[in-house]
Amino acid sequence: MEQGLSTAPLWSYGIATIGYLMLTAHLLRWRHGNLRDPVDIALLCATGATALWAGAGGLIALGLNLRAEAAFALLDSLRYGAWYGFIILLLRSASGGGPGKPAWTTWPIAVGGGIVVIGAGLQALALAGAETTQAIVRGGHHAALAQTVFGLALLEQLLRNTSADSRWNIKPLGIGLAAVFGFDLYSHSLVLLFNRVDIDAFTVRGLANALVMPLIVLTVYRSRARKLRVTVSQTAAFQTTSLVVAGAYLLIASAAGYYVRFLGGSWGGALQVALLFSALLLLMVFLFSGTMRARLKVLVGKHFFRYRYDYREEWLKFTRTLSAGENAQQVGQQVIRGLADMVESPAGALWLRDSEGRNYAQIARWNTPACDARESADSSLLCFLAASGWVVDLEEYRHRPGRYEGLILPGWLIETPNAWLVVPLSLSTGTVGFVVLATSRARLDINWEVNDLLRTAGRQAAAFLAQIQAAEALLDARKFEAFNKMSAFVVHDLKNIVTQLSLMLRNAERHADNPEFQRDMLETVSHAVDRMKQLMLQLREGTTPADGGCGVDLEAVAHRIRKAKAQLGAPVELHVETSVIARGHEERIERVIGHLVQNALDATPAQGRVWIAIGRADGMATVEVGDTGSGMSAEFLRDRLFKPFQTTKAAGMGIGAFESRQYVQELGGDIRVESKENAGTRFFIKLPLIEVSKSSDLKQPEMNA
Repeated sequence: MEQGLSTAPLWSYGIATIGYLMLTAHLLRWRHGNLRDPVDIALLCATGATALWAGAGGLIALGLNLRAEAAFALLDSLRYGAWYGFIILLLRSASGGGPGKPAWTTWPIAVGGGIVVIGAGLQALALAGAETTQAIVRGGHHAALAQTVFGLALLEQLLRNTSADSRWNIKPLGIGLAAVFGFDLYSHSLVLLFNRVDIDAFTVRGLANALVMPLIVLTVYRSRARKLRVTVSQTAAFQTTSLVVAGAYLLIASAAGYYVRFLGGSWGGALQVALLFSALLLLMVFLFSGTMRARLKVLVGKHFFRYRYDYREEWLKFTRTLSAGENAQQVGQQVIRGLADMVESPAGALWLRDSEGRNYAQIARWNTPACDARESADSSLLCFLAASGWVVDLEEYRHRPGRYEGLILPGWLIETPNAWLVVPLSLSTGTVGFVVLATSRARLDINWEVNDLLRTAGRQAAAFLAQIQAAEALLDARKFEAFNKMSAFVVHDLKNIVTQLSLMLRNAERHADNPEFQRDMLETVSHAVDRMKQLMLQLREGTTPADGGCGVDLEAVAHRIRKAKAQLGAPVELHVETSVIARGHEERIERVIGHLVQNALDATPAQGRVWIAIGRADGMATVEVGDTGSGMSAEFLRDRLFKPFQTTKAAGMGIGAFESRQYVQELGGDIRVESKENAGTRFFIKLPLIEVSKSSDLKQPEMNA
């Protein structure tokens, strides 16, 4: 057993030593000894340091004692320092140090260098045989654990912020180093938990480093083809900072737990567990606290970046937030949340101009109480926002009101709890509204950058809200248009009914004693009443009669129209080539043909002709309505005939032809017209046919001979 434990580390670390020596030699040969790129030099140092560390591990494996462990840990710290340098140089050479980029020459070097120096220094003291060797070695283990955490943080930063094209190059390197650092984290955690070196974990460390060497070689070969391009976002910097802070916090907590256990006597174990539980609980509270996250984000943006905001990320996030709303109320809340997130505000309210443009009212709110107040469009606040376009900082207003010359805050705003900022939503046409934001979770200075960002975002939100308002106004206008259009059709039909009844009354003076005329009069009145009931239903419900599945006998419809016109003293010829059944609603089909016949009669002198011809052509039912009247000009046919409210008659409304063609086209048919001035007009209607399988499928009213 001892022999196995002694020879296994030799094989493990021996393989790693030979492998990394060969890799170092290969890199030197590949560069032909001409090393000018700092990244290449750092990679050589990292592979060389790993080879030395693995060789030392193999040599000291057989005689593992306190000083040998310290020597091995010293070389381990130097190895981590070399890999830190390689990763940091990759980030530094690729980021370029432009605007908005973090200072990669400052905090990673300071933190990583500090961890390496502390770890190496403690191991050097232990190696020198200091009196407090055990305590120093314990501190060295904490430093080693910190090295693994920081190494993982650097790798996370590198992989997250490498462009999609370049990530293919470094993915093997990231996977390999993450595996090594992760296993080291596990190994050092065992040492701190059990206060002894785990022989199995120690043995596998050498082999683990040897196994990831092919991944490093693969990255070297891939990097020949293209250069890494790395950009670092503020989100990534914040996440990395959070990871480093959390790791450092856990290290401090574990160190404190060890000393509590060491000094606590019989209560030491229980106190250590209680301390670690409390530390983890506080860490979870910190990670899920919006206030703490906001303060950390402000700290990162203030100290690590030239500009506080990553504008691309902010704009994408703001656009996504605005697009998440499905209706006007939700869009209003999304506007509030989008602006609030920019300044870490937890609440807010949106005020918009009413349709008359006289007052502004609260139409949406988020985590803030409702307010029924109205703000006049000519109030001091709205005039100031319209004239300056500034973001009003209420805290600054209280301390330096002179900067807001002429501004008098309304009472409702002064009484609003935690009111902090008033962001105008302005367009070139005026102020659409404004957003009142609550006090930020983090202390945030409203400088020129924050002001410009909020103003610009406010303009985009104003355009978004104005577009929604315009869409709603257009929808309302279309509803009124549809209602007015339907009303015009109803009035047109009523006009025709009134005309028919008026002619009947004039004829009644001559034929009142004629029994046949009396029967026709009653039939006409009954038909007029039915039509008016249908019109009232259509006007009330806003719907037209359904077409249904019943066919319309066009010959029967033409006979009724001919008879009605004959009763009024207007003869109409009827020519039926073949009986056809067309698809449609009988009353509306009769209205279409009757309208064309009436127009033909109006345009034809007493000695002229008006006719209806029924037939079939090209698989469609055909209706021809012709006359020998005054006809129409080519200009009127082209530009005015089928447009609403265009007519040549003094008492006409100009919607009959428009309504007729619209209905025929709804059925799948068409209307064509031929006309010449002083030569007459011919309308050709095509309607889809319907097959009638049973007599009950055809609705044909009785006809009086």
